[in-house]
Formats: sequence, structure tokens, C-alpha cells
Amino acid sequence: MENLLTILKSRFEKYPNRHKKIVWEHVETKLKSSPKKIEVLQKMEATGGEPNVVDYDSKTDEYLFFDCSEESPTGRRSLCYDLDAWESRKKFKPENNVLTIAQEIGIELLDEAQYRFLQELGNFDSKTSSWLKTPSQIRALGGAIFGDFRFGTVFIYHNGADSYYAARGFRGVLRV
Repeated sequence: MENLLTILKSRFEKYPNRHKKIVWEHVETKLKSSPKKIEVLQKMEATGGEPNVVDYDSKTDEYLFFDCSEESPTGRRSLCYDLDAWESRKKFKPENNVLTIAQEIGIELLDEAQYRFLQELGNFDSKTSSWLKTPSQIRALGGAIFGDFRFGTVFIYHNGADSYYAARGFRGVLRV
């Protein structure tokens, strides 16, 4: 636990623009009282997410940690969107799917608004892309959405939920 806290504190100090008005000591106190959340952050770290605190929700008294790796987390790529999409593939199934792995880690996918917020904190996914939480009406039609950052612009696209690419992973959010 202490090693992870050291990593998180170092990252917090390295990127002050990601969490203006947030005090590390408050975050650390909250983390130390939430050992299960620390386990989730460890899984985010282990899969290449480089989690960092990016916001504070005063209504729920929770800090929000996003995956802040420059590119989509390396340990979470080449996945289709969900179990239905995975099961529908007849050939060349990927190893797993995004929603199952997110659930195993203990995080939720970033939605479009959160992804756009993340992009205000730096340039992420300039060579990769990340699956995003997909509205049910799009998913019901067989699609899923993803985002990336190209040409100085955040783009949100769609694809068949059963597709997967070596350069597409997913980013998550954890509330602590």
C-alpha cells in the first residue's frame, strides 16, 4: 500500500494542473480509510492506467481518479466492448471484453463528458483510442463509442461493439 501511495503522491505532485484546489493530504487520508479502493487503484496501475486524482465531488465527498496514461492503458487493449459483442464473434475472438475487465478491476468506463474533461487536463490518446461508456440506444443497435485526440481535437466515433484493435483500450474512473 505504501508503495502505491508513494507513486500516487509523486504523480499528484508532477501534474498539478490535473487537480487544482485539491490537497494531497486530504486524498491520502481518504485513501487510507478505503483499503478496497486502494486495491482497485493498484489494479488500475498494474494494467498501465497511471491513475491520478482529477476532481472532487463535494455532493458525495468523493475524489475522482481517472486513468491518466498518455495513451490508452497497455494492459487493457485489443478488447471488444462487452460480453454480448464478444460472444457474437464467430472468428478471431479477442481475449476478453472491456466491460468484464472494468468490472473485475472495480472501475467504470469514462463516459463522453468525462473523456472530454480528461482531455482538458492534457493530450491523451494521440496514438491510441479508448472505448467509452456507450449510451444504451447506440449499444442496442450493435454499436459502441470510443474517443481519441488528433489534430488538436477530441474526436468521438462509433464502431461495431464486436470490433477490437491493438491500439484501442479503455480508461476508467474510480470514486474514493
